[in-house]
Amino acid sequence: MATTIPGQEGMVATEEEWQTEMLGCLQYSTDLWNQRAKEPQKNDFISRLVHGEATRDMDPMEYLGNLLLLIVGGNDTTRSTMTSSVLCLDKNPSQFADIKTDAALIPNMVSETIRWQTPLAHMRRRALEDTVLGGQTIREGDKVVMWYVSGNRDERFFDRPDDYDIHRENLRKHLSFGFGIHRCMGNRVAEMQLYTLWEEILKRFERIEVAGEAQRSCSVFVKGYKSMPVVLHPQR
Repeated sequence: MATTIPGQEGMVATEEEWQTEMLGCLQYSTDLWNQRAKEPQKNDFISRLVHGEATRDMDPMEYLGNLLLLIVGGNDTTRSTMTSSVLCLDKNPSQFADIKTDAALIPNMVSETIRWQTPLAHMRRRALEDTVLGGQTIREGDKVVMWYVSGNRDERFFDRPDDYDIHRENLRKHLSFGFGIHRCMGNRVAEMQLYTLWEEILKRFERIEVAGEAQRSCSVFVKGYKSMPVVLHPQR
C-alpha cells in the first residue's frame, strides 16, 4: 500500500483513497503507540520507539514514515526475492540442479538472488552540505538518489553482472542491504527466511516450474512482482 500507484496496482483508485489508507494506518499505529506508552518497555519495536530517548518525541509523520519503511523493508523485499529466486532457478536449471545436489549452496543462491533482483532499487537522500563526489559537485539541499540496482550491476566489481550465477566468488558483496551505518538491520532475518524457504522447498518438490510470464509491480522503488504462475512438481 505504501508504494502502490493509485489507479495502477488495483489497491486504490485515486490519490484521495491512498491518503485515506495512510491516515488509517497512522491512526492504528498511534493507538499502538499510546497503548505502549502506558506500559513498561517491552521487547517490541513500537515499545522501543515509545521509550527510547532518541525517538520518544517523534512527530506523527516521522513515526509513520519509520513504520512504513520497516513494513516495506521487511515485507515487499523478502516476498519479491522469494519470487525472484523461483524465477531465476527456473531459467537456470543447471544451478537448480546444483543446489539440489548440495544444499550447502543455498546461502550462495540467496545472496546472488538478492544481488540480481535488488528488491529496493534506490534510496533518496538530501545533502546536508556542499561536497564533491566522483567529480560531481553536490550542493547543500540537493536531492541525491543512490541506485542500489546500478551498484549491483557494476561491471567493475561483478564479472558478467547481468548473469545469474550462484558460484560467484564475491556474491556477498552486493549493496542490496545498504552499507555502513545505513545497512539494513533486518538483513540476517531476511536471509534466514529465504534459507528456510528453500530448505523446505527442496524437501517437498522435485522442481517449481514457472508456467507463465511474471508480472512486475508498477514502481520505480520496489522491484517486485504482482503475480507469477507456477506448477509444483512433488518429490517422487
